[in-house]
Amino acid sequence: KMSSGAVDLRQRKKQHCTESDKMAPEERNKENSKLGRSPKYMLIQRFAKLFFGCLAAVTSGMMYAVYLSTYHERKFWFSSRQELEREITFQGDSAIYYSFYKELLKAPSFERGVYELTHNNKTVSLKTINAVQQMTLYPELIASVLYQASGSEEVIEPVYFYIGIVFGLQGIYVTALFVTSWVMSGTWLAGMLTVAWFIINRTDTTRIDHSIPSRENWALPYFACQIAALTGYLKKNLNCSAEKFCYLLVSASTYTFMMMWEYSHYLLFVQAVSLFLLDSFALAQTEKVHEVYKIYLFSLFLGYLLQFENSALLVSPLLSLVVALMLSKCLQMNMKKGTFLSRLLKIMYIYLVLTITVTLNFLLKMFVPHKENEHLLKFIEVKLGLNTTKNFTMNWLLCQESLQAPSQDFFLRLTQSSLLPFYILVLIICLFSVTQVIFRRICGEPLKETVKLEDGRIGERPEIVYHVIHTILLGCLAMCLEGTKYLWTPYVCMLAAFGVCSPELWMTLFKWLRLKAVHPILLALILSMAVPTIIGFSLWKEFFPRIMTELSEIQEFYDPDTVELMTWIKRQAPVAAVFAGSPQLMGVIKLCTGWMVSSLPLYNDDDLLKRNENIYQIYSKRSAEDIYKILTSYKANFLIIEDSICNEVGPVRGCRVKDLLDVANGHVVCEEGDSYAYSKYGRFCHEIKMNYSPYVNYFTRVYWNRSYFVYRINTVISFQS
Repeated sequence: KMSSGAVDLRQRKKQHCTESDKMAPEERNKENSKLGRSPKYMLIQRFAKLFFGCLAAVTSGMMYAVYLSTYHERKFWFSSRQELEREITFQGDSAIYYSFYKELLKAPSFERGVYELTHNNKTVSLKTINAVQQMTLYPELIASVLYQASGSEEVIEPVYFYIGIVFGLQGIYVTALFVTSWVMSGTWLAGMLTVAWFIINRTDTTRIDHSIPSRENWALPYFACQIAALTGYLKKNLNCSAEKFCYLLVSASTYTFMMMWEYSHYLLFVQAVSLFLLDSFALAQTEKVHEVYKIYLFSLFLGYLLQFENSALLVSPLLSLVVALMLSKCLQMNMKKGTFLSRLLKIMYIYLVLTITVTLNFLLKMFVPHKENEHLLKFIEVKLGLNTTKNFTMNWLLCQESLQAPSQDFFLRLTQSSLLPFYILVLIICLFSVTQVIFRRICGEPLKETVKLEDGRIGERPEIVYHVIHTILLGCLAMCLEGTKYLWTPYVCMLAAFGVCSPELWMTLFKWLRLKAVHPILLALILSMAVPTIIGFSLWKEFFPRIMTELSEIQEFYDPDTVELMTWIKRQAPVAAVFAGSPQLMGVIKLCTGWMVSSLPLYNDDDLLKRNENIYQIYSKRSAEDIYKILTSYKANFLIIEDSICNEVGPVRGCRVKDLLDVANGHVVCEEGDSYAYSKYGRFCHEIKMNYSPYVNYFTRVYWNRSYFVYRINTVISFQS
């Protein structure tokens, strides 16, 4: 029975494809004959529209990539810098990613380079790590292969090749957003407006300025391509060739996205929830939605195998949700239609899926050995106010700006560029239209096969409903964590641009208003051209001079103290030395010198988090003996004190590193709203600079400048006063 059902399903899909392929030309021919146009004329017109639209999309992406490259050059003056000065511009985790790219290029062969990364014992002291799995280094593997295979060694320097790929991907990102808006609205004017809003709000749409090698900058362009393909795939009356192309593109981009970013499955989970809600209200073809679920399963399975059996994918909420949806669908299919149990199951469908998802995820976490970040769950508890903690790592994460709620400046910037007001307008119209459609479906009214302009029912288009649900879910995430605004704001640009350029949206609004003085279709067509044109001119007048000024301004990023420190390490420190200090500085030392370090700026490994907390104790109020024991337990030979952390004057007093350490160590007592500091010892980073016993017995200062103090950790302790 199941096999015959599958055959029937395939036959229905083939029949639907052939019917749509046959019907589409017939309908177009009838429409053309009414308008007195020949099919040849319409074919030329469609080809011209497609050609110029694709040209505009590709040009927009290329121009944005050139803009990023120009801005980066003006900001850092890469072309006039030495290699060491260029590498210092990579900060924190960015430095670690780029350092492994350098190691791959220095390896005698690609195979040897990959082996050394998967069995890496030259980065963190006393620790062998699989850097490819732990840090998701697939972008660096691809970049190194392309650099060597293309013969670029004699043409371009490795750093330019690396950042060039990232800037090129950002161009693809913008092109994908352009295409998505174009597919939804039917006019590439929407794509141009999307790109304009994206660039103007660059502070809130991308992190490319702050961290070029970050995983998001490699992964999100593929996610944008997946969404563009999914938008086309969900459209009604799509011919078979276009549907197959969209399906293949969704498959390829979903898997690539999952390989590029360790947190990609969480974002795909949000997307899966959007598709689940779309299917639950019967607003899309169920077969298409379930084909996307199969793509998720295939990508998770392949990702699990190729990511060294990454157990995080097995316990991910995405897998639990997709399996629950498949099981629920089987239960529904096995029930006879029209029976009481079938109707009851349909009503309870959402509850059933949620119950199976939670239960399955709980069972998987019980039986599948995994190293999922426990600190992530603890962070969520504390963030939601369900728990309190004195733990340094938890409080440090809570103090990060990216994990705070978005500031008022964020909404002010979006409003000044006119993006937020138009997004809210478009979202309200679409939401009301979708609500009307859902109410009609509950009342038993079927969806129309083809929605015409004069119908004014934009909420019946499945791709529009999907984007409305998806942008609301991403928006809820962005309202909780400012760091996730980079996931939401690009699609705000896309949805707002689609709305103001879509005649269907204006027609939906006029249907509600019941306009009689002016023909609503004519007015909708006029507004869909006039409104984006006016917005475009106003944006050009206000923001284009700012962008040109930004590119022409001479900026200079130069850090002589860090350059001097790195130069001293390369010249004076022993090759086998191990350095200890703040994780951010350790990343730069690893990149610029290649020396081994005691910690890294990574937050997905419990052992590294514990190391970071222990080594940060150099800024706490603990004894010289305690600090000495901590550092020698990690085989550290040199200690680096940063004056910027030791004498930090932060905007939020309780969020300074030394304040968080005092709370974690119990050196701060809070009574009736007031806090009192108490400790037997002074702050270590201050006391060690005084050069008196017992500090000089354990540590010997070997180098200092305005920002850094370097101490050798004595192997033989002298207790001379």
